Amino acid sequence: MPSSWGKIFKVSTFGESHGEAVGVVVEGVPAGIPIRLDEIQKDLNRRRPGQSKLTTPRDESDTVRVLSGVFEGKTIGSPIALIVNNQNTISKDYENLRETFRPSHADYTYQTKYGFRAHVGGGRSSVRETIARVAAGAIARMILEDDLGVKTVAWVDTIGTISSEIAESKYPQTREDVDVNEVRCPDTQAADKMRSLILQMKEAGDSVGGIIRSASYNLPPGLGDPVYDKLDGDIAKAILSIPACKGFEVGSGFSGTLLTGSTHNDEFYVEEGSGRVRTRTNNSGGLQGGISNGETLVVRAAFKPTSTIFKKQNTVNIDGKETTLEAKGRHDPCVLPRAVPIVEAAINLVLVDAYLYQRAMNPQWFQKWAKIPDYYRDLKL
Repeated sequence: MPSSWGKIFKVSTFGESHGEAVGVVVEGVPAGIPIRLDEIQKDLNRRRPGQSKLTTPRDESDTVRVLSGVFEGKTIGSPIALIVNNQNTISKDYENLRETFRPSHADYTYQTKYGFRAHVGGGRSSVRETIARVAAGAIARMILEDDLGVKTVAWVDTIGTISSEIAESKYPQTREDVDVNEVRCPDTQAADKMRSLILQMKEAGDSVGGIIRSASYNLPPGLGDPVYDKLDGDIAKAILSIPACKGFEVGSGFSGTLLTGSTHNDEFYVEEGSGRVRTRTNNSGGLQGGISNGETLVVRAAFKPTSTIFKKQNTVNIDGKETTLEAKGRHDPCVLPRAVPIVEAAINLVLVDAYLYQRAMNPQWFQKWAKIPDYYRDLKL
C-alpha cells in the first residue's frame, strides 16, 4: 500500500483511525531549520475533531510528539518522526460494519482489493490519516514562509447550494481571517447560512458537501516542470488523495471553458519599480505549462457529502447479499471546516518539494528568489 509522497521532501505516513497512533516520517529536510512545535500543534488543532458543534463529537486532543530528527529546536538532517496517539476510540460502534459495506465509503473497494480490512472507524481510509499530512505540512509551511515568504490560505467557498461572495481582490490573507467563525468562511453572512444548513443536516442524520478555495501568495516563478511533473498535476494528485475529495480546479477551471482565448489569456506586463514580469489577470491561477509564473496560485477542491450518515440505506454485505444499514458512531455532517487545514497542508507539501528540487537544480534561482533566512547564515560550515 503506497504511503509515501515527494521527491526530496519525502513524507511517509502510518496508522489507522482506531489503531494506537497515527504519524509521519519526513525525509529531506535540511539541517539547521527551526522547528516550532507550537505551530505544528496549532495546525493540528484546526484539523482535530470535536472542535465545534459542526464536527464529529469524537474528542481528541491530537497532541503531537517529535520522536527524532530535531535537536534543541532545529532539524539535524536525519528523518523527522512525528506521532499522535489515538485516545478516544469507541470501536464497538463499528461492529455492525464488520460484514456490511457503507454506501459510497471505501469499505467495499478496500475489501475487494486487499481481502481484509480494519472495519473500525474506516481504518487506513479514514480522514484521521490526514493528521500525518497536516503535521508534515506544517513543517513544509514553515520552510516556505521562512525561505520564500509563501503563504497558503484556504477557506470554505461553498456548502451545498450556499456560495460565498468573496472577490479575488478580497481573498483572505491570513488563516486568522479564515478562522473568524467555525465554518471557516470569511463571508460572515454566507457563513451563518452555511452553519444553519450543517446543523440542519446533523439533526436529520444526513450530510452535505461543498468546495474549498485556496490561495498561495508570493509564490516565485519557476517551480514545477512540464509534462509529467507539472506543478498543477502534483497538486491535483495531492488534493484528490484527501478523503471525500471528488474534484479539483486551478485558476478559471471549468468556468474557463465558457470564455474565448482572447478573454481568457493572461496578458503580460512589466511591473513598474520591480521590473518583474506580471500578468494583468490570473485566469491561469498562477501556473502556465505546469510551472509557476509568479502570480497567486488559486485552486478549488470539491468535497462530497460525508458517506457515513444515520439514515437507513440499502447496501450489501460481505457475502454479496442485499441488506440495510443504519450506521452508528461519530461522524462529521460536513467535512469542509476541518478539511481547510488539510487542503493547505497538501498544497504546502507539493510546493516545498518543488522548491527544494528547484533549489538543488538551479542555485542561481535560489539566490534570486529566496530570502535566505538568518538560520542558513548561522550554520557552522
